[in-house]
Formats: sequence, structure tokens, C-alpha cells
Amino acid sequence: MLRFLLLRGGQALIAAFGVVTLVFFIQRLSGDPTTLLLPETATQADIEAMRATLGLDRPLWVQYFDFLSDMARFDLGRSFVQNTSVWEIILSRMPQTLQLAGGALTVALVIGLPLGLIMALTRGRFVSRLIMGLVLAFQSMPTFWSGIMMILFFGVWLRWLPPSGTGSFAHLIMPSIALGLLSLATYARIARAAIVDELGKDYVRSARARGVGTGRLVHKHLMRNSLIPVVSITALEVSQLLAGAVIVETVFAWPGLGLLMVQSIAARDFLVVQAVVLLGAFVTISTNLAADILYSVIDPRVRLADNS
Repeated sequence: MLRFLLLRGGQALIAAFGVVTLVFFIQRLSGDPTTLLLPETATQADIEAMRATLGLDRPLWVQYFDFLSDMARFDLGRSFVQNTSVWEIILSRMPQTLQLAGGALTVALVIGLPLGLIMALTRGRFVSRLIMGLVLAFQSMPTFWSGIMMILFFGVWLRWLPPSGTGSFAHLIMPSIALGLLSLATYARIARAAIVDELGKDYVRSARARGVGTGRLVHKHLMRNSLIPVVSITALEVSQLLAGAVIVETVFAWPGLGLLMVQSIAARDFLVVQAVVLLGAFVTISTNLAADILYSVIDPRVRLADNS
């Protein structure tokens, strides 16, 4: 187990280093932020003075090693635009994004897994084909389009839910559904495939021959044995939800990290953009590492195969 954890931990560190390096150099290709920070009447001397103040006049490799040193100390620097700690800005927006991601994941799991189970148990019948059609529709709808349609229908026409903003549980419903629809479809399809695979195995036929009912079979055997692909896909879906939050938060004016990213890109606030990107990357790496460990707990054959 220790060797397995060290191997996976080493892979996660290499991935984190690669992401940090890519983010630093790609950010520098997007342009000089001093041209946006200063008024149009600023002289070349003013621009050079600002670049020196921000440390952008140093050689690129010096900036890179300073950046790595700051990352090792978890120092994200100060915002060029807001002149405040990037950590303060990130932490002030993080609760809203966590609320939204949690709501979307709940929608996806609570609705998607039962739909997958029903499709597997009724495969070949009309009910299964009907649900599969709905799942494909959810999967094919762009997030921004479903969000705008819900705002028009439930927010503007029926006036059941607030069309934008935050502050109450009602504000969370539409953004969570809009963000969770794509993941819902993914969970339903993965769960269906995993359960159909289990239904064809000998132990299921033996259980049925002994008279075990469908409910007990699902509760005691099928759900547990179908968990591995669901755990694996959850690690990927968390990163998908964070990426999708950029669009959903913009559509619903939800003041989370996604909206902060859009605003910071427009202002070329390098340090805030790179902090949000790095946060998303680290969350992805961490959830994949957690999924690998959970994988080995659910099915020890994964750990043994890796050690061999």
C-alpha cells in the first residue's frame, strides 16, 4: 500500500509541476498588463516605471524561479488591479463556487445514478429508450443555452425562481441544474453500462436462481460492484464542474471563481487568473489521487496490479 501511495503521490507532484510551468509561460504570452493598468495618456517612461514596480522588467527565467519559490511557500502575490492579496480575493469567492459545484454534483448523483439503474434493469424496453433519449438531450445541450432557457422560463415568464444573483437557496436551484445536467447524463450512462456488465456475470445468475429479489440484488451486490467506474468518473466530473462554472456563473451573475476568472482575464490581472487556473488544476490532481486511493480500497486488485 505504501509503495502504491508513493507512486501515485509522485505522479501527482510531477503533474502539478507541469501545470505550474505551463500556466506561468502561457500567461506571459497574453500581453503586457501595464498597458491596461495605466491611462491612455501614459508615457513610455510611465509604462517602464510600472513594469519595474510589478517586477515585469526582469528576465523571464528570473520571474519563473521567483514564481516557483512563491508557489512552494503558497504565496500567490498581490493583484495588479485590486492591489490586494490574491488569497483574499480567492477565498472571498470560493464559498459561492463550492456551493454551486456541490449543488450540481448533488443533482447529477441523485438523479443520474437512479436513471442509470432504471435503464439497466429495463434495457430493451420503452422506458429504457425514453430515459436514454432524455439523457442524450441533457448531454447535447450547451450549458449556456440551458441556463438562458431556464432564466427565461422559470425566472422571467413564470417568476418562480430568481433569474440571477445569490443570497438564498432559491438562487442556487437553476445554476445547479444548468451545471449538473451534463454530469447527470454522464453518471446515468456510466452507471447503466456498469450495472449491465454486472448483470451478465455468473454470481447474478446464481443469485437469481436462488430466488434473490431485484431489490436485494441491487442493494447487496450490483451497486457496490458498480462503484469503481462511478468513483473514477467523479474525479473527472469535479474538474468538469469547475470548468463549467465559468460559463454558468457568468450567465447567472453568480459571484464565484468562474465569474472572477472572466473579470480578471478582461483586466489582464495575471496573478488572479493564474491563481484560479492553478487552483482548478490542483483540485483536479487531488481528486484524481483520491479516486486512485479509493479505487484501491474498493478493489484491492488495482493496487496489486500496480505493485506488480
